[in-house]
Amino acid sequence: MSPNPWLQRFTPRPAARARLFCFHHAGVGAAVYRPWLAGLPAELELVAVQLPGRANRLDEPPIDRMPALIDALLPALRPELDDKPFAFFGHSMGAVLAAEVARALQAAGAPVPSQLIVSGRRPPHWPAADAPLHRLPDEAFIAEIQRRYGGIPAEVLQHADVMALLLPSLRADIAALETHQPPAGRAPLACALSVFGGSDDPLTPREHLEGWRGETRGPFRVRVFPGDHFYLTGRRDALLADLSVTLAPLLALPLAKSPTFA
Repeated sequence: MSPNPWLQRFTPRPAARARLFCFHHAGVGAAVYRPWLAGLPAELELVAVQLPGRANRLDEPPIDRMPALIDALLPALRPELDDKPFAFFGHSMGAVLAAEVARALQAAGAPVPSQLIVSGRRPPHWPAADAPLHRLPDEAFIAEIQRRYGGIPAEVLQHADVMALLLPSLRADIAALETHQPPAGRAPLACALSVFGGSDDPLTPREHLEGWRGETRGPFRVRVFPGDHFYLTGRRDALLADLSVTLAPLLALPLAKSPTFA
């Protein structure tokens, strides 16, 4: 396990040619990416971001605003970006966090990801169609989370003590999403951008995925997998096969090189 609490390496690969940093969705932790290890090339090191308030960081208060999350994460992430090419992947809330971290790195003149892969989320500046829910009472909050997103297993819902541990980080994550208001018309990112989604995800139709097109001046593509908002569980093999092909060019780059696009 990494001594840096923000970054989890389930299987360190010091000889890897490139790194893939993965940003988890709301209410969970870095461990959702552990099953990915077996499906990625050995030359690629998976590093999962672990936000406060969960798992090994359960005793830390969760952060409920996106700018504060970015400001806290950047110092932990920055030393990992100089020696090897890297990419970002984020799903749902993680998609927004990954994209905003990439923007913060670009604004600071730091290395940016060669590839940004976002999944299951509209562009950060697009307004929400539904009313905010992070201030709802617990019972109503949980019910609305399940209605919109699903994803909380029945066995977790049935145990009040487990839900009590889950709720603070879940509520903070949703608050960070719902209160985030980046300005429209920002300069585009200087990296390739891939956008993934589920064919039956009512929250993120194809139009929302295509809406990311203006977020980069680099290569852009959209891929839709069969499934709902959490298609990446049922379609893991297909997703990892796509990622392996997408990230293969990074493995051929010089170790200290991460390309940008003019």
